[in-house]
Parts: sequence; structure tokens; C-alpha cells
Amino acid sequence: MIKVTDLDFSYKGSKTKVIKGINFHIKKGEIFGFLGPSGAGKTTTQRIIIGLLQEYEGSVEIMGKERKAWGREFYERIGVAFDFPNLYLKLTALENLQLISSYYKKKPQDMESLLERVGLLSDKDKKIDGFSKGMKMRLNFIRSLIHDPEIIFFDEPTSGLDPLNAKIIKEMILEMKKEGKTIFLTTHNMTVAEQLCDRVAFIVEGKIPVIDSPKELKVKYGNQSIKMEYYEGEFTRVEEFPIKGLKENSRPREILKTKDIKTIHSQEATLEDIFIKLTGRKLV
Repeated sequence: MIKVTDLDFSYKGSKTKVIKGINFHIKKGEIFGFLGPSGAGKTTTQRIIIGLLQEYEGSVEIMGKERKAWGREFYERIGVAFDFPNLYLKLTALENLQLISSYYKKKPQDMESLLERVGLLSDKDKKIDGFSKGMKMRLNFIRSLIHDPEIIFFDEPTSGLDPLNAKIIKEMILEMKKEGKTIFLTTHNMTVAEQLCDRVAFIVEGKIPVIDSPKELKVKYGNQSIKMEYYEGEFTRVEEFPIKGLKENSRPREILKTKDIKTIHSQEATLEDIFIKLTGRKLV
């Protein structure tokens, strides 16, 4: 659905490249995470693909067609929800959705069902200027879906949301994947990426050092060991064993047979641990 090849980009008047020869592709029905700290090039790349930034070098092919060759029909087929909601503050929630839906040729999805799903149905006739950031984020999220797009771009979709509403948004994104939607998700929240993404790309200073599934990254770069915590009298003891050669190691079996076990855990690295290890940067 999306194929980016040797992409370079500099903002007008600047000699410094913001995007430096990156390559990636996104398959139909995939949730692809674009992960990095602020200023890494996440949003710039997303805006190039969407068409807000056009003076790029390299190739950006979307649905089999170079981005520059697409006309207005392109926007009938994509949905976009930016990190900072751009809503009409003097209109109500329902009026915002009605106005946006009028821009598209396709019949809109049931607006009240979408509002109900994100907990805003009771607020449908309230003006947006009285909404909290979380309410605006939820409305902005469903606004991007109103015309049933094939590719959806989400920029920090759970930003500013409490755990319950963040869970609802993540569930909806996974449902879209099951329906065959292709989702491009930019974030610096590694937990969200790990929960949702089929593959992730780490981007730092306009370059992509690695692309892989969260699971494979954790296996490849994690600490391959098992930690066993057990009771010994009134004390708690901890022992750690390498996974390699574990079946030949008699000590873990001895602990299981003779001790009261408190916990057993594989020592997996988090995506953030791996990001720091590979890039030398923190997600700030």
C-alpha cells in the first residue's frame, strides 16, 4: 500500500536534510509503527506521504502510484488524525462530523455510532470550545474515519487520553486492521507501539536504523534469560539462568522441585530499551 524509496527532504531555505535516504514499505492490512523522539522526522515523513510536503527527493508510491501523480481523489481514500486536533470550535461535535463528511463523495458512516463508541454521544450537541483535550482527541480520531478510508494515518492517537479511553481507541485500531485497513502510526509511546504494531521502524535524525516486528526485536536484542524468584524460609531468593542450554541445566529443575516459587519471568527487553541500545537516544 505504501512504498518509500531513498526518500530525502529539506525544508525550504535550509541546507540540512530532515529526512536522509529512508526506505520502507507497508503492506495492506498492516499496522506500521514509526517510532522516534520529537524532531526525529516522524511527522515530516507522514506529511510527505499525505501530500502536505511535496518537494521531496526519491520515491513515495501509494497504492501503486507515485504520490505526486495523485490528484484530489487521493483524499477520498485516506484518513488522517494529527496529534493536535484541528476542529471547528464554534460548532458542535456532530456539526463537525457533518461538515467534514460533506467534503467526501462517499456516504458517511453512522456518526452517532462513532460518537457512542468513543463516549461522546451525550456531548454531540455541545460546542467544541468547551471540550477537554481528551474529548477533542477522541472526536478528531473518529473524524478521520467518517468516510471509511483504506489507509489511515494516526499521529499519537492516545495522547492526552485516560487509560479507559486509550484502551477504546486501541481496540478500534485493531478492529480496523481486521477489516483490512492499512494503518500508519507515528508515536514515541513504545507501549502503544508494542500493543498495536505488526512492524515498527525506529527513526532518529532522519534515518531508519532498524525495521522489524516488536517480537523479533525483543528476541534479538533482549536479555535471553529466565529469572526465578522463590522462598527460602523467611527470605526471597532470585536466580537467573541463560535460555541457551536451559534444558541441560539441572538447577532450574531442582528449584521447581524443592522450593516454593514466587515468580518466573523471561527477561525481555522493552522496545524503549532496544531503541536506546540501537540509537543511543531516549524517547523525549
